[in-house]
Amino acid sequence: MRINRVHHIAVIATDYERSKAFYTEVLGFTLLSEVYREERDSWMGDLALHGVYLLELFSFPSPPPRPTGPESTGLRHLAFEVDDVAAALDELAGKGVRCEELRTDPHTGKRMAFFFDPDGQPLELYQA
Repeated sequence: MRINRVHHIAVIATDYERSKAFYTEVLGFTLLSEVYREERDSWMGDLALHGVYLLELFSFPSPPPRPTGPESTGLRHLAFEVDDVAAALDELAGKGVRCEELRTDPHTGKRMAFFFDPDGQPLELYQA
């Protein structure tokens, strides 16, 4: 087997419209398509970032909350590369996004910081 690339990342939201606004208006993703799946009472939106990455945004009735902080089993976080982490943090904070402090990755020496989507999913900014 040869894996070519990561095709998409899926995120489940408690409030589809709120999360769609966060990923498009705050983070700059583009909504490619969305569909309501009546049999599941669920929305599914396909979001692109610079035409390269695809994020599938789902809603389901009453999904269980994330059990703990970023150290729960499963996807730990999604990281986004930026040119300037400090500037990106300032921009996110200015939009009311909950952010952690700027820090340096002890293994790479690169600047990084965590922030959170509307459901508390940890997201990371990482300076190239």
